[in-house]
Amino acid sequence: MRYVTAGESHGKALVTIVSDVPAGIPIDSTMIDRDLARRQVGYGRGGRMRIETDRALIVSGVRFGKTIGSPVALSISNRDWDNWLDVMAVSGPRPADAERVTSPRPGHADLAGCQKTGSDDVRDILERASARETAARVGAGAIARALLSALGVEVMSYVESIGAVSCVADPESVSARSVESSDVRCPDAMVSQAMRAAIDAASSAGESLGGVCVVRVTGLVPGLGEYAEARQRLDARLGGALLSIPAIKGVEFGDGFAVAGRPGSQVHDAIVYEPGVGITRATNHAGGVEGGMSNGQPLIARVAMKPIPTLMRPLASVDIDTLESVDAAKERSDVCAVPAAGVVAEAEVALVLADAYMDKFGRDCLSDMSAALEAYRERIAR
Repeated sequence: MRYVTAGESHGKALVTIVSDVPAGIPIDSTMIDRDLARRQVGYGRGGRMRIETDRALIVSGVRFGKTIGSPVALSISNRDWDNWLDVMAVSGPRPADAERVTSPRPGHADLAGCQKTGSDDVRDILERASARETAARVGAGAIARALLSALGVEVMSYVESIGAVSCVADPESVSARSVESSDVRCPDAMVSQAMRAAIDAASSAGESLGGVCVVRVTGLVPGLGEYAEARQRLDARLGGALLSIPAIKGVEFGDGFAVAGRPGSQVHDAIVYEPGVGITRATNHAGGVEGGMSNGQPLIARVAMKPIPTLMRPLASVDIDTLESVDAAKERSDVCAVPAAGVVAEAEVALVLADAYMDKFGRDCLSDMSAALEAYRERIAR
């Protein structure tokens, strides 16, 4: 299952096309819209989220509430486009008085993008490099999530830290209800309050904040992925997908970097047999991935998001026209988008896992996949 997106932050719409979609997956547009709404919420979001109310228009690939085996196309309108008709005009010559953005922001794609393409207007880069594009990814991920749900797999996320404020929680015991009831998507009410205070302080100081979110997947069978081919290793595919999200700077599975300082006896998960369960693990330090494959335990991935590059008290930059020292450009932006990043991370993980299930159990239709999955479960059961 693959996707491609198109669209700019202030263009008419965002579009995503999801290909290699099996037939027979139940699709409800309200399900897609629910995920889009979850991406928009979060304490610390900017004014753009008060303008947009993201809704997905299903253009193709679904009939009578089920996929039909052809690519699924979704369109998500940008309501703010009405205010940018002149700036983002598709046709006609560029007006002589059209303002260009010439002061790239440190930490953004602005400068490297202009150097890459030869553009003299940073807006050519920032409109596409904007995290607004991730709404299209969430739409694509909802299609993958629908397939996984039909196969008994559930994907969720929560915020573990914002700035210096952290939540200590067992990823396997966090409830989705506690997460979604918090406007920072943190399962601890007291920590949520401290996170909001940190965001307020950053906003007052003209700063932005990053953090860490955790993605948890339950219901996975062992053996998804590959041990023999490097590019098909499940953790490699997941890591690449998660690092493709704007502002994500690090990914770890299970105990991640912490295992580098521990002896092997405290890192590897002992294999045990439990009547009624079968062969399983006593712990889950590996985060559900061993040797490039799922091992049947919950998948636990952590993603680290850097602070958003747009600062209300900008860092120093250089005007690409005059080469003079200037303040970096200011675009309307969030103070903190870590809660939204978790929802985007869910989508990327769901897409990789849906593809891994199709690699193993077939790609044509859900009923064949379900039958193959059941036969596999019976074979590995003890």
